[in-house]
Amino acid sequence: MKKIAFFTCLVFACLEGITQPAKHVVLISIDGFRPDFYLDDSWHTPNLQQLKNSGVYAKAVASVFPSVTYPSHTTIITGALPGRHGVYYNAPYGAKKGQWYWEESYINVPTLWDAVKKAGMTSGAVMWPVTVGAPIDYNFPVRRADNDEQADQLAVTLPFVTPKGLVQEMETKSTGKLTTADFNTDNTIDITIGKMASYIINTYRPNLMALHFVTADHMQHEHGRNAPEVKTSVAMIDSMVGVVLKSISDAGLANSTTVIVTGDHGFVNTTHSFSPNVLLVQQGIITPQDTLARFLGTGGSAFLYLKNKNDQAMLARVTSILQGLPDDQGKLFRIVDRSELDRIGANPEVAMALAMANGIVANSDAKGAVVNAKAGGGSHGYYPDLGQSATGFIAAGSGIGKHREITGMGIKD
Repeated sequence: MKKIAFFTCLVFACLEGITQPAKHVVLISIDGFRPDFYLDDSWHTPNLQQLKNSGVYAKAVASVFPSVTYPSHTTIITGALPGRHGVYYNAPYGAKKGQWYWEESYINVPTLWDAVKKAGMTSGAVMWPVTVGAPIDYNFPVRRADNDEQADQLAVTLPFVTPKGLVQEMETKSTGKLTTADFNTDNTIDITIGKMASYIINTYRPNLMALHFVTADHMQHEHGRNAPEVKTSVAMIDSMVGVVLKSISDAGLANSTTVIVTGDHGFVNTTHSFSPNVLLVQQGIITPQDTLARFLGTGGSAFLYLKNKNDQAMLARVTSILQGLPDDQGKLFRIVDRSELDRIGANPEVAMALAMANGIVANSDAKGAVVNAKAGGGSHGYYPDLGQSATGFIAAGSGIGKHREITGMGIKD
């Protein structure tokens, strides 16, 4: 009953000033979505700004820890934090190269997809993370080839699309022949995502339609927060939001649909990298023969795994090493102990974490210098209290009350 109640709350838009219950929800995620995309007029986002001005919105939505894509998106569709839903990072710790949390079977709690199906409704999704094998009626999931992240997105994903033949149907009736070029992360993939979602909305009218735009994240990683390439990407995504909105209208669903636009994390311009495992090598904790403890770097954070999970002496030793660093290194991070990790719903498997300072990224390297200058680009993965790690939220349409700002919001909400 809990999962049905959760979906009902979404469909009926449990916010102040409810107008008319919605029969459809279109949930749009923009990877790397920042509130300034719709709050700052210098960003060319007329569709996002129109939605914001006609509905409810937030100036900051706290992410999860670490603030990365897959745990964040799983929190959005479960209402659970990573420590409970089981998707701790983008890829499982110790996984082979290229193996990420692709399959929905990794999720330990009920999802919106489960709730929709149990309620006798239909769902669709395009490029939503952790949805391979999910009970979604019309699904183009995220899947890439193990050991080769640059492999052909379309060819690798086709075996996991449901129903079988959906892509061929889209090609015949809407998109034309799709090729590898339609899935490049230079904005073409977001055009394809928008077209696919619009086709599903127009043709099948699912009760819940979720889609995930990806290139704003790629561009911010490569160029930093406010580069021209990021502006171009965000403008392109906004134009595809417009295409999706038109498809809702064309399908005759404008008066019965709630549109939600949100994201997974913000972005920080990076200046230096920190390699905590180099310290562990220097202290003989990591050797060619054995690894007694190791950090997993996740951008704006790092998580400590112990060979023996209950080895309190080793935890104390690593803590002492970190606390004994000179000030110029010690100021680059804050230690997050196990009790704090429990409080914020983070990975239960680790002994501690490091929350990096603004502009500092942690990696998993065990060789080289402890601190290195980093040439440009941006990152995420930071602790949720870092302002620039916040994402955004807009809700408009059926079931949404008067225009106002929502405060104190997290993506779990």
